[in-house]
Amino acid sequence: MIPFDYERADDARSAVATVAGRPGAVFLGAGTNLVDHMKLGVANPDLLVDVSRLPFDVIEPLQGGGVRIGATVRNSDLAAAPVIRQRYPMLAAALLAGASGQLRNVATTAGNLLQRTRCVYFQDVTTPCNKRRPGSGCSAVEGYTRDHAILGASPHCVAVHPSDMAVALTALDAVVQVEGPSGPRSLAISDLYRLPGDQPQRDTVLEHGELITAVDLPELPMAARSSYRKVRDRASYAFALVSVAAAVDVVDGVMRDVRIALGGVAHKPWRASRAEEALRGAPAAEDAFRHAADAELTEARPLRDNAFKIPMARNTMVTVLRGLTWEEGR
Repeated sequence: MIPFDYERADDARSAVATVAGRPGAVFLGAGTNLVDHMKLGVANPDLLVDVSRLPFDVIEPLQGGGVRIGATVRNSDLAAAPVIRQRYPMLAAALLAGASGQLRNVATTAGNLLQRTRCVYFQDVTTPCNKRRPGSGCSAVEGYTRDHAILGASPHCVAVHPSDMAVALTALDAVVQVEGPSGPRSLAISDLYRLPGDQPQRDTVLEHGELITAVDLPELPMAARSSYRKVRDRASYAFALVSVAAAVDVVDGVMRDVRIALGGVAHKPWRASRAEEALRGAPAAEDAFRHAADAELTEARPLRDNAFKIPMARNTMVTVLRGLTWEEGR
């Protein structure tokens, strides 16, 4: 047994102060990722501060439009919420594609966003891993790389981010609300996550003691015409080889606006900005979709075992966009 202390937080401010004041302390939500890592020896906190009962379990409208999702809203509840299903269907679909029903019933919004990579070397404490022990090396670079990154990787880490929800939120330009030792701040979700660079142990820009309290979705009418598609080895409880979240605004057969994010291909949810730029003002046609996908993937750098991800990402993007624009083209 590895001993640790446990405290239940009464409010966000005291939770932040407690964790910030102790280097080995971490926040505990549902624990579906953290507890697994403690069992494996990947994580060894000396204090768990339980924030699961803080009053952040509400989905509510924002002034001027949009929706605020509390940090402790359960994944199943969020996926089933009428406002999400009607106005942001890609998010509901992404949530339902993640984990299992049992896990979705307990997993939280903030915990989903902060889950760590499922790289087999990260989870195996007998192997070198820069993410787990900085400077020890990356076993995956010369090892098994089928599930790993094709975009934005570095010699220090080729792992991918596992969250489905975060991919949809990236396409939706969500904003993450954070409470920290210096007070509250807001982060665009695209700024929350990091590429590995030479500090792969840092998944996000959050400082020690900063607590996610909510995620805000903007008022985005085009998001009602959106979709999420996940390609994986089996139909349930498997992480994405490639996933695509997309929303489109099509008028008279022309792509007036589009939002696309990819999962399973990088250390962070990958915003497909080049594809979006190529599609705005383009015809809603398969040739345009393929050209945009190729533009996005031009800098892909596959590893020994995962070159298949490039055509898979291309074909999945085309399939999702074709499905969203099919009625317009009839």
